[in-house]
Amino acid sequence: HFMIQYGSDSWTNRPDSVRTGNGFSRHFNMYFMLDKPFKSNAKFSVAFGVGIGTSHIFFNNTKVDIKANTARLPFSRVDSTDHFKKYKVTNVYAEIPVELRYYSNPENPNKSWKAALGIKVGTLLNTHTKGKNLLGKNGYSIYGPTYIQKESERRFFNGTMLAITGRVGYGFISLDAGYQINGVLKDGAGPVMNKFSFG
Repeated sequence: HFMIQYGSDSWTNRPDSVRTGNGFSRHFNMYFMLDKPFKSNAKFSVAFGVGIGTSHIFFNNTKVDIKANTARLPFSRVDSTDHFKKYKVTNVYAEIPVELRYYSNPENPNKSWKAALGIKVGTLLNTHTKGKNLLGKNGYSIYGPTYIQKESERRFFNGTMLAITGRVGYGFISLDAGYQINGVLKDGAGPVMNKFSFG
């Protein structure tokens, strides 16, 4: 099976300094999955696979200085200084999902109610920030609306991602949800926040 997931992401338990929301925070995941039905009951199966997961968290007039030479990741307010109109942090993971699946009609999955519970284990491949359209403190564009700045550094972020997942749907369309059990940031690198996904 080829599975695509798209939807919204958020970091739970955020302190006031982590001001997300200036844009649609989202995820986009792609997996190749192998489905193994139970011999005793074909309505149930175990599926496992491999793929890529991405998480894009947008911020509101906040700089996330992933290149900082500090022990903790700085989240700095930039309302009264130069700042980007759009600014996000992106994490890219190589992931292994495992699911316990249920089909109401296993002989015709495209006309079947489906449900799944599972876990995902991921390893962090890349973390980067992306700012678009640098504005002065008075709101004017400094370099024009197409100006983009990217910075890459993953040392503040957890190298391993562990999440519980769930899906329910009909045919080839489902609602999915996921919750990262371990923190988004490494211990001591910042506030303890977990990622919640729905799509």
